[in-house]
Amino acid sequence: MEVLRHFSHEHPLIFNEERSHESEVYCSACGELVLGPRFSCMECGFHLDKNCAEAPDVMNHPFHRKHNLELKASSPYDDGSPLCGFCNNICWNFLYHCSCNLDFHIKCAFLSYKVLKNDFRDLQHLVPIISSECHSRELEKAQCFACQKSLLDCVYISPDYGFHLHKKCLELPLEINHPCHRHHSLFLQFNNDHLPCQICQETQHEGLVYCCSICKFVLHTGCVSPPPIIEDPSTHEHPFTRCLKNLSFNCDACGTLGNYVSYNCLTCSLMVHKKCITLPRFIKSIWHDHPISHNYFVVDNECTTHDCGFCHEDVNMESGSYYCSKCKFIIHVNCALQDARWYYKIESKDKVNAMSAVGALDPSFVVIKTIKIGEEIIDVEIKHFSHQHNLVLSDEVKDRRYCDGCSQLILTSFYGCLECDFFLHKYCARLPKKKQVISLYHQDPLSLIPHCIFKCALCRFMRSGFAYKCEVYMCNDHICVRCAEIHLPYISQGHKHPIHFYPQLNGLSCNACGGSTDGVSIYGCKTCSFAVHYQCILAPQIAWHEGDKHFLTLRYHEDNDYSEYHYCDICEEKRSPNTWFYHCAICDNSAHLHCVLGDYPFIKRGRTFITNDHQHTLISVQKAHHPKCCKCGEPCFDLALECLEEECKYISHWRCDSNYKILWKDSKNLV
Repeated sequence: MEVLRHFSHEHPLIFNEERSHESEVYCSACGELVLGPRFSCMECGFHLDKNCAEAPDVMNHPFHRKHNLELKASSPYDDGSPLCGFCNNICWNFLYHCSCNLDFHIKCAFLSYKVLKNDFRDLQHLVPIISSECHSRELEKAQCFACQKSLLDCVYISPDYGFHLHKKCLELPLEINHPCHRHHSLFLQFNNDHLPCQICQETQHEGLVYCCSICKFVLHTGCVSPPPIIEDPSTHEHPFTRCLKNLSFNCDACGTLGNYVSYNCLTCSLMVHKKCITLPRFIKSIWHDHPISHNYFVVDNECTTHDCGFCHEDVNMESGSYYCSKCKFIIHVNCALQDARWYYKIESKDKVNAMSAVGALDPSFVVIKTIKIGEEIIDVEIKHFSHQHNLVLSDEVKDRRYCDGCSQLILTSFYGCLECDFFLHKYCARLPKKKQVISLYHQDPLSLIPHCIFKCALCRFMRSGFAYKCEVYMCNDHICVRCAEIHLPYISQGHKHPIHFYPQLNGLSCNACGGSTDGVSIYGCKTCSFAVHYQCILAPQIAWHEGDKHFLTLRYHEDNDYSEYHYCDICEEKRSPNTWFYHCAICDNSAHLHCVLGDYPFIKRGRTFITNDHQHTLISVQKAHHPKCCKCGEPCFDLALECLEEECKYISHWRCDSNYKILWKDSKNLV
């Protein structure tokens, strides 16, 4: 009787050559049904297929020449389950593991090893060669394991082990010499270091590549013999010819370094990466209002510096970039094409011209009456699409009036209705009815919708008033007018330099609130370490709080060094002298931003509502004496809804009633 002592089990394993007829037996190493000889522990019900039981503890795998693979009975990681580098499925049972985080199922390690040792050729006798013409539906999403390309229109083999191989990939040599890397041979390997191909600059994370592990040099199997001539009239009028030589160059198309194969246009004296030959000539980017075109160089007779519209670093005008001649907007090629969601290709210049013409403003009002003061013509009465009555221009700023467009205080001349309490800033009245919003994935113009209550998809504040709504994609995104109109770069009164938008910039502290900038969008200064959260930059310059009868002004730093002075006069907690705050110069009161603005700074006070939970009309208020909420019993410190009926004492937090689908009495545009 043959007995095996295996490292994975505490008891001896007894060899059994016969198949079990009483019940199905599964191998504890590979998880598959045991159909042949096995080693078993009858006491524990632990079984190992004979091949798995005899698997070596250490494997020198030809597809991973750097280190040996060690056999493990369970995951070597503290968190998570490893993925097999061969089939890309989770390793639930035994696995071969390398310290560089490469893992294989025990069967996958054997299969790939056997394939390699048979030099890819004996496998053809084990599996049929199938034409993909007969199986196009099944192969639409299938990929060749080696090159990670589609199986369509290729002859391939499909073993029963869960992977496919092109016939041409089956015949790949295991070792090659290449003129782009003359120091060492290149071996067919797993790309576990995730290195980019030195010819196409793309990274193939799975499958096989030709690699020199000493020099960290990688070529995709399909790039070993790149085409000698590439011609694409849609991107360039002349053909590009291959130069297969280890030669450093600066790509004239994208402006970045190339070290190996270049493609040259002899007519235009251009030297480019292979992948840059097919750069789209015209694109529409989310980082600019207009279509932008690819240029191999940009002439600037004004000799000014040009910062990239995305990363804000300098753009070399003598190399390739995307450029808008109308606005002098420029952006690095790799910044513009970094994310496929950030742009789309425009097929022709005629389409570019048509899109530029559509960009003309779509007016939102009709002029009823004008007056002339000197050389200036002033629209004193208009009919705005958002209101049923005419609006009249007024300079009489009194009380605490809020704009029905942006829900902010009105402090300068405005348009108002003489028949009802409807007011618009002059700026808000002139907003176009159609607008493309910079930084939004949706490239089609958004429509201006009045009388909305919504959460802005960009700043995430609850808002009332006008919203730019995406109607083409039916995504229900609403953008507030402030986010739709904010300019890049932004000029802040709180900083001496222009500040630029960064989708993410870690390691700094917000100068407005003191919080971390990690993982969130900010406005930052490229000259110094100044940074402000995107939400903080939206804080209004002038605000009002019920605790002070005067307007409060936004201040950016504390001039008073007396430490007892650094307290908030609303919450009476300490505040930092280095962060932004609101201040009343008359009363000498200072307060935190949030203590003044609250959770709902952009919901207009004084607007009437109806709700499914109360029979009377409600009005949005912010009470100075903080009555208790009729729903939760807590004091109403922030925005609340109060009943307009004098006999009814109903009042509730905005947040308590918002769960009941509050409807604006004048409209049903609630989001």
